[in-house]
Amino acid sequence: MPRLKPGTIVNTPEEDAAIAAAAETDPDARPLTAEEWEQVKPTARIGRPPSEQRKVSTTIRFDADVLAAMKATGPGWQTRINEIVREYVKTHQ
Repeated sequence: MPRLKPGTIVNTPEEDAAIAAAAETDPDARPLTAEEWEQVKPTARIGRPPSEQRKVSTTIRFDADVLAAMKATGPGWQTRINEIVREYVKTHQ
């Protein structure tokens, strides 16, 4: 269980049962069943999509002006460098 912030009030099991019982009697606040929860679970994957090729972390040194120019192109500059190097590798095998 995650750490709770200081001062967080946690319901007792009796309070939880009373809240659940009250919700059961309110047609607008009926708790979802396990089957209903399965239907509303998000189907989209959260995070980056799986890559066709595994990325490997490395360290590379660029001239300051080259790096500044690539970063100035905005987010995705590392991906663009990867594409540039990939094209070079294709044409210089």
